[in-house]
Amino acid sequence: MENNFSKILGERLLKISDVHKGTGISKTTLANIYFKRSKDMKVSTLLMICNFLDVSILDFLGGE
Repeated sequence: MENNFSKILGERLLKISDVHKGTGISKTTLANIYFKRSKDMKVSTLLMICNFLDVSILDFLGGE
């Protein structure tokens, strides 16, 4: 699934482990999203990541 997760983390100098600690989402799930290996993700997971990063879903998913 296309997303801006890696870009957002890079801009903020955050690591997957930082998001894991802040959200409780597994590192494996976060890595799959980061490397765009996930075909889809749960809405609850998407919302937790967006809330933690303080970004909109549209910004996270790459909307312009």
